[in-house]
Amino acid sequence: MAPLLRPLLWLPALFSLGAASSSTSSSSSSSARRYSADWASLDGRALPGWFDAAKVGLFVHWGVFAVPAWGSEWFWWHWQGERRPDYELFVRSRFPPGTTYADFAPRFSARDFQPRQWAQLFQEAGARYVVLTSKHHEGFTNWGSPVSWNWNSVDTGPHRDLVGELGAALRERNIHYGLYHSLFEWFNPLYLADKKAGFKSQYFVLEKTLPELYELVTRYKPDIIWSDGEWEAPDTYWNSTSFLAWLYNDSPVKDTVVVNDRWGINCSCRHGGFYNCQDKYKPGTLPSHKWEMCSSIDRRSWGYRSNMQLHELMDTASIIQELVNTVSYGGNYLLNVGPTKEGVIAPIFQERLLALGKWLNINGEAIYESKPWRVQKENGTARTWYTSKGAAVYAIFFTWPEGNVLILPSPDFTASMQVTMLGFSASLEWHAAPGGGLQVMLPSTVPSLLPLQCAWTLKLVGAE
Repeated sequence: MAPLLRPLLWLPALFSLGAASSSTSSSSSSSARRYSADWASLDGRALPGWFDAAKVGLFVHWGVFAVPAWGSEWFWWHWQGERRPDYELFVRSRFPPGTTYADFAPRFSARDFQPRQWAQLFQEAGARYVVLTSKHHEGFTNWGSPVSWNWNSVDTGPHRDLVGELGAALRERNIHYGLYHSLFEWFNPLYLADKKAGFKSQYFVLEKTLPELYELVTRYKPDIIWSDGEWEAPDTYWNSTSFLAWLYNDSPVKDTVVVNDRWGINCSCRHGGFYNCQDKYKPGTLPSHKWEMCSSIDRRSWGYRSNMQLHELMDTASIIQELVNTVSYGGNYLLNVGPTKEGVIAPIFQERLLALGKWLNINGEAIYESKPWRVQKENGTARTWYTSKGAAVYAIFFTWPEGNVLILPSPDFTASMQVTMLGFSASLEWHAAPGGGLQVMLPSTVPSLLPLQCAWTLKLVGAE
């Protein structure tokens, strides 16, 4: 492996130059801010506005782990790293003796992968951005990486540039494109050598991780770099600040790209662009920093599992409630699906995505480009959340009240306030509630005859 990597040893000099140039002012544009390779400077970069406005994204976990399609996308680690008996039994019972994880790669065919069909589905689901795993912790790259020889989707398996094909299809529909990238790899010898040395050497970073990141940016020009696999080493090992300084100063996406916070063991919820903090993160109060909640339709896995059961999947109401809760607290919602090894998104996943899109077709006005209101949700038994946009306040409620009268304790009203329900043409009557707030007279139609019964949205123009 080493001889194949030697031609790339010139790259550290490029990284050093990028970091050095980032600490000086630009002679070509005196008005453009330059960021130095330290968190105090990098954290001062304003997040490009498109990301907060987008609100809804889709995550796609796809890789060689889709071949065993059992347990989770951590299959290799559970099998060979932890030697879990259930994984060992699975391989013995399903594959020939002596099977290795590398033997799965040729079976990762993607023969039914139709990127334009995926892009159409994602658009109909209401996604404004999509994040694909360019490389998970197994190290297999979904593009023809020159530093992942014979362990990439061009040299083996699909023999296709999956990253490039999906990106082209999404951009035909003006959907923002993000790339997930794992900094570390479970079993890469260079990484294991650095780890054994207490991360005082950087052979893996300089010969694998950074060349991949630079190539992904310059070749595919992603709108998001969604970093992961950072948790065993500090950001100084990963050279994170040097890379981000180049990304923000000199890369082809310097004005539009956003990144998350997974750049070292000391970074989560502290440094980076938007914060993930942890998988399926749900803050209890309104955060002061932009954040994103990533979730998965399959509650037990991010990658496809052939043995998933219906009760293990999120239903439509749960997805919509998770979305609404996230957006009301100022977050973006990134919902995951795992395709099969052939490149098929399972019909049950498609059904969930299309149901989400159908709800957003009516209620998206309360989601996209919205901002948190002064109150995020009603306390007590009322399942009502709020968002806002300009002069409008949106109240999204999940339980249709008895008598068709919804009580909203939090809004203060004005005499000229107008109340409507999204998807319903007529204005609604409202009164001051005896205990404060509003009583809104909902349409007399029973909720089962209204579209999309899991949640409805009131628009209050003039509420305070």
